[in-house]
Amino acid sequence: MGKRLKSYPQKLSTGHELRNKLSFSRSATRVFTQHLTAMLPFALSREPLWRVRSSRVRRLRPLLCLAVGSLALTMQPAQASSIDHYKLYAHSRIVNYEQYQCFSRIIYKESRWNPTAVNGSHYGLGQMRSKHYRNLDPYRQIDSTIAYITKRYKSMCNAYRFHLRNGHY
Repeated sequence: MGKRLKSYPQKLSTGHELRNKLSFSRSATRVFTQHLTAMLPFALSREPLWRVRSSRVRRLRPLLCLAVGSLALTMQPAQASSIDHYKLYAHSRIVNYEQYQCFSRIIYKESRWNPTAVNGSHYGLGQMRSKHYRNLDPYRQIDSTIAYITKRYKSMCNAYRFHLRNGHY
């Protein structure tokens, strides 16, 4: 057998990390369920939980807070994934990262990446004034905004600098 070479830890996922996290979350869920079930009689009483002086409730209160907090962290708005899709689409159209960053900042300031945003007579992601633009799907809005900026300012960063000076582009 040959000599084994020392290797350094890699930042590649082999799937074991995910399985470990899933098994932890299952066991954590089981523990939270048991403790929350134990708190049920106190929750059904008329006295608020924070006023109950039982040692059992005092021990379980931090776990309840942890459970509620972890649930709040795992819940994400449904719109977040579509915003990521819009950003990815825009980046596929604007290959230069610096230019994409300028475009992304403009869209964020104008509409917060909301394709249904309305500000007076301005509509959509790029806050264009056309009613035709309002009826486009978000991906066509991105294409139209990129075409407009390219025609008028020649680059996304020129438009962003104009936007910083004037408050609009």
